Amino acid sequence: MKIQSLESRKGRTLTGIVVSDKNDKTIVVRVETLVKHPLLKKYVRRRKKFTAHDPMNECGMGDKVKIVEFRPLSRNKRWHMVSILEKAV
Repeated sequence: MKIQSLESRKGRTLTGIVVSDKNDKTIVVRVETLVKHPLLKKYVRRRKKFTAHDPMNECGMGDKVKIVEFRPLSRNKRWHMVSILEKAV
């Protein structure tokens, strides 16, 4: 069975910051988006947390990562970590 590379997969791609790496092969990524408020016409920062698969346990707290939509791996895990964009100091 040939596996399609994660970089070329169709589906959503998000960028966020790792807020937890305590679980084995799992990271929690906080993604921030700017949304224009319908009434106030101001930009509001929305935050959402996603659990992503990290097969090599290479991410740490504070790293900036890129995640891509993936098949369900567990009850909550539907994302896969593609690359680390920036390591935390």
